[in-house]
Amino acid sequence: MIRVLVVDDDAMVRTLLTSILTAQDIAVVGHATAGDEVVPAVQAHHPDVVLMDLHMPRVPGLDAIAALAALPEPPGVIALTSFGTDDTVLAAVRAGASGFLAKDADPTAIAEAVRKVAAGDGALDHAAAGSLTRHVAGDPDRGRRDDARRQLAVLTEAELEVVAYVPTGMSNEAIGELTYRSASTVKAHLSRAMAKLGVTTRSQLAVVVDRAGLSVP
Repeated sequence: MIRVLVVDDDAMVRTLLTSILTAQDIAVVGHATAGDEVVPAVQAHHPDVVLMDLHMPRVPGLDAIAALAALPEPPGVIALTSFGTDDTVLAAVRAGASGFLAKDADPTAIAEAVRKVAAGDGALDHAAAGSLTRHVAGDPDRGRRDDARRQLAVLTEAELEVVAYVPTGMSNEAIGELTYRSASTVKAHLSRAMAKLGVTTRSQLAVVVDRAGLSVP
């Protein structure tokens, strides 16, 4: 069972998300209504995934995401917003979000994003993925690409082959099928790569891979 914490200051939104996430494999175990309530709620309910509205009272959602990322065993975080600019998407990823969705996303997409993040995958909607692509493609600083390539140079050949697929949003199972590895082996390669690169989410890893210009074999 995937345990979910819903964080939003709008009672109607909390009710709607709870209804959407009522499934055999998903359970909403708690709610928070302000940014400063998030860490205590996570410590009390131990969710696997947190659905986080970025526009929260008292403590901004981005700050709350960063606080969760600093926990010894942080949950996966999906950032939710009614309007997401490129800067907002990038800020959420840098803060530690594993996913980014618009609040008006299809209910099926929201539930599937929760499943993907709970499994250790990333979950960016098309608009958010486009924001990351525009950020990398529009980066005028060639030095950043060189820096990213130097970062990736510490990875083994097997790790590089696996991380190349991360920006595509594929699951570990899908990457395994293409690279002739088991999903558990893919997960192990990704975990080691993330540790070497000093990133904590697949979305952050995707930014490094995209910036370096690494493509799938």
